[in-house]
Amino acid sequence: MRITLLIPTYNNATTVCEVIRRATAVWENVMVVNDGSTDDTLTRLQALREELTFELVSYTGNRGKGGALKAGFRRAKEMGFTHVLTLDADGQHYPEDAPRLIEAGEQNPEALIVGSRSFEDKNMPGGNVFANKFSNFWFTVQTLQSIPDTQTGFRLYPLAHIGGLSVLTSRYEAELELLVFSAWRGTKIIPVTVRVYYPSPEERVTHFRPTLDFLRITVLNTVLCLLAIVYGGPRMLINKIIKLFHRPS
Repeated sequence: MRITLLIPTYNNATTVCEVIRRATAVWENVMVVNDGSTDDTLTRLQALREELTFELVSYTGNRGKGGALKAGFRRAKEMGFTHVLTLDADGQHYPEDAPRLIEAGEQNPEALIVGSRSFEDKNMPGGNVFANKFSNFWFTVQTLQSIPDTQTGFRLYPLAHIGGLSVLTSRYEAELELLVFSAWRGTKIIPVTVRVYYPSPEERVTHFRPTLDFLRITVLNTVLCLLAIVYGGPRMLINKIIKLFHRPS
């Protein structure tokens, strides 16, 4: 396994550099995708590269979380990496938990490892709790699988075994889409418990737009439910039949 730790960022000037410092302290190969930031994020990243070694992918024009992930996955493949460990730039995740996901990935190199956060923290926005429960429910409907956290950005992706990249949507809902298409493809999805930090509301940096992004997720779930009937369900059935006939005697 060759793993790079990928940090997509958009206007996270106040948090991204500290996240990178902590990430490089626990993992040698780190990549940052600057998703068309309009604040001084890029300036800070360029200055930090004089101190720390990390790959920087940057472009003008915001493409959204899905677009940033695509750019990072594409660059990781070009550099010969087999796996990408994604980490959000807002400081919510603990980079120090990366070895937990990597250990699970080493034991299951073809699986998609998903960090599972606790939703008991008093500072976690109520809208986030509802959105995750909503997303979890529809993920189960679409894939007949259940995992505790479908919206976390802390994941280890096996580049050769993830599905949906060609039709990946551009924003936050892209991560749900990756999960669903990977499940349909037959990729094993393994949750791993990770810590989470929720700053107080006045300190929080987020680009999540509750009404618009929730609407986008709702539309995506509607489309995925229809696709589950005509594509996902049949493909999962075929995968099970293939595995049944390929079991060692």
